[in-house]
Amino acid sequence: MKKLLITLACVVFSFALFAKDRLEIYQDYDLGTEIMVMTTVKVDPNMADIYLAGLSNSWVKAVKIEKELGYIKDWKIYASDLPVSGDFNMLLVVTMANGADMEPNKKKYEAFMKKWSEADKKMSNEISAKYPEVRTLTGEYRMREIMIK
Repeated sequence: MKKLLITLACVVFSFALFAKDRLEIYQDYDLGTEIMVMTTVKVDPNMADIYLAGLSNSWVKAVKIEKELGYIKDWKIYASDLPVSGDFNMLLVVTMANGADMEPNKKKYEAFMKKWSEADKKMSNEISAKYPEVRTLTGEYRMREIMIK
């Protein structure tokens, strides 16, 4: 009898453990509205400073304008402390309040282009043409926070 009760208790306990083998969206977790677009970059050895100098006059200048205009929440550049390991060693991250901020918008484009001069456009094109000499883009990701309840 004792063995039967122990076996029955084990069976009941194991069902409780495995009863929730998957989570349901909005019931067990929520999705954030904020969107992060991340570009993974493999910068060649000893080229990080050269790549960053180019970024500062192209990509950084553009995202600063976008943030000033309120089109993005923030931007960041992350570099690995171990620059020669893995598929990438630098991340370019842009954070937007929501997915709607990614939609094409003529007014936003025109407002940005008013601040982005012809000289900026020319310099950005010249800089980005040289990027293949110092880096390789390895991926692009659109991420959203998952909040477990």
